[in-house]
Amino acid sequence: MDTPGKAGIRIHLFNARTGMTEDVTPVIKTDEEWKAQLTPEQFEVARKHGTEYAFTGKYHALKELGIYVCICCGTDLFLSDTKFDSGTGWPSFYAPVSGLNVRNHNDTSGGMMRTEVLCARCGAHLGHVFDDGPPPTGKRYCMNSAALDFHKTP
Repeated sequence: MDTPGKAGIRIHLFNARTGMTEDVTPVIKTDEEWKAQLTPEQFEVARKHGTEYAFTGKYHALKELGIYVCICCGTDLFLSDTKFDSGTGWPSFYAPVSGLNVRNHNDTSGGMMRTEVLCARCGAHLGHVFDDGPPPTGKRYCMNSAALDFHKTP
């Protein structure tokens, strides 16, 4: 069961299917609740800020039309038409469905300075964003397949 954050707290997210912004409650769960919902790999990546090995994720080469959503809470994150082959072995996108749906956080782990990308609704670790992507944004959202689910569209 999704547990809202502090009573009455709502956040604005973009729904890619309707094209509308919605007010939703943040999703907060204990590690035990997340472990019951996720596979061990999904838990390690999405909740413990892990990274899957390059070229092992189920979505790195997927070319179907659809919406990539957060594995933890189902928030819409990326459209397939913003996906590109970065050659890195991870699904890469040049833009999220909306800046409302993701949060960026400075990440200095591993002795590197990177920008971590988190789900705005549940705080799941999705991957990192870099400034070496294609036009029109110049961004490369390098995501972990284990942090995503895919909903095919006709």
